[in-house]
Amino acid sequence: MSENSGSRLPHALEFLWGRSERRTTGRAQALSLERIVAAAISIADGEGLAALSMARLAERLGCATMSLYRHVANKDELQTFMLDAAPGKPPEIELAPCDWRAELARWATELLAVYHRHPWILQVAVGPPLDPGQLAWVDAGLRALGGTALGPRDRFSVILLVMHYVRGEAQISANLLRGNPDAEALDLARRYGELLALLVDARRFPALAEAVGAGVFAEQAGEDAGADFTFGLERILDGVEMLVRERAVASGPS
Repeated sequence: MSENSGSRLPHALEFLWGRSERRTTGRAQALSLERIVAAAISIADGEGLAALSMARLAERLGCATMSLYRHVANKDELQTFMLDAAPGKPPEIELAPCDWRAELARWATELLAVYHRHPWILQVAVGPPLDPGQLAWVDAGLRALGGTALGPRDRFSVILLVMHYVRGEAQISANLLRGNPDAEALDLARRYGELLALLVDARRFPALAEAVGAGVFAEQAGEDAGADFTFGLERILDGVEMLVRERAVASGPS
């Protein structure tokens, strides 16, 4: 993040925020920044971020590698444009929704879907977002809490908490699951439970042995792949709801 220090932004962010003109060289042609970014996202989605190179991208677009540099300076700049474009538009949320809990749950679920569609984002987005595409999602999450008694600091802390939870769930899926996520999730849970049954000694790990003996992992293998995510999210929202009530009482009648 050193290049983002101070008030000066990298050129890609300056362009995305409309603070500079697009940097292009050479004559106008059919190749465009939008086409380049879309092709790069397609490669990263289908083959992984490691497969994305300027040469591979040029091959996909049917152009010379040097042609790409008329639109993007390097791979880092390309990834900035990808991070801005890949998430798409966030869910529409009114500034003060009637049901903040349902709206925040919807926001979190749709954010998880973004990570599932584009797991490479977890590798690239390692710091706070600065591009308008990702910040639009942060803004939408904050809007979900707009009708509560929470102040701006509390709202932002809640959004960070939910974001960390969503990213954690997505990271586990990205690291462990390949191919058909649902089928492999079931197989993974089943095999994990079988291995634990062989390895866990009740004298050394009594609480974990109790869970294994109770068939916890066998039950997980038969559940919907998103059941654990939903359960955890609901428990987080339970805690947020308590905070919302506390702040409402502290603020007194309006």
